[in-house]
Amino acid sequence: MWDYTDKVKDLFLNPKNVGVIENPDAVGEVGSITCGDALKLMLKIDKDTERISDAKFQTFGCASAIASSSALTELIKGKTLDEARKITNQEIADYLGGLPDEKMHCSVMGQEALEAAIAIYKGEQPPVEKKERVVCKCFDVSEEKIRRVAIENHLTTVEEITNFTKAGGGCGGCISDIEAILRDVWALKEVPKPVDRKKLTNLQKIALIQDVLDREIRPKLQADGGDLELLDIEGNKVVIALRAMCVSCPMGGVTVQGIEAKLKELVSGDIVVESRS
Repeated sequence: MWDYTDKVKDLFLNPKNVGVIENPDAVGEVGSITCGDALKLMLKIDKDTERISDAKFQTFGCASAIASSSALTELIKGKTLDEARKITNQEIADYLGGLPDEKMHCSVMGQEALEAAIAIYKGEQPPVEKKERVVCKCFDVSEEKIRRVAIENHLTTVEEITNFTKAGGGCGGCISDIEAILRDVWALKEVPKPVDRKKLTNLQKIALIQDVLDREIRPKLQADGGDLELLDIEGNKVVIALRAMCVSCPMGGVTVQGIEAKLKELVSGDIVVESRS
């Protein structure tokens, strides 16, 4: 039996926001009943402010799927679309007090449903509908999804990918492909010198930025009692927040300039670093 937190148990037995919104402004549907989990997310959106006034869901799945869907709707109600779009699957899991490793794919499903709903509302192509190479045919998981989830959650093993996406958890025929994808994504951690950004995919660029911050910059800040948090990556703009002792440091502006210089050196010359509180 899975070791569920009290929050997961409560939102499974007493889920919030289950149901249907009549004439919803946005709908995101992900998963498949044939694969074991499916989620339909419906949103009511204030058109003037793009703020989510209501969110409801219908899901087919286990206790974690129901609890994750309920957590998602609670997290996004009252937020603008831009704010909601930044919610990660890890934040959904954290809201629940954690999920068993083998059930993390439920939080990923919630994040994907939200991304699909917002994309449809904004007239964009939903990520789940883009033409991508399917790696795991048992659970219809694409290479792009494996790469994205690996980078966002720092996954390095096939077992972790299976926990977060189900890929590799069926016949096992795709395991060698997943291993190759992981080697390709995390090979960037061995890059010792500046990389020509034209040779990087967007996901590889994001992975390299995260690696440089974690390996080259944060340890030096932490040694002096400071720290930073990566808030967002928008094209060539890297948005950070200075933390701990760096917040009150009068040299904060110089610190940001130094971070930008290091990212320009090791990732791409056109990177701009912006600091927010």
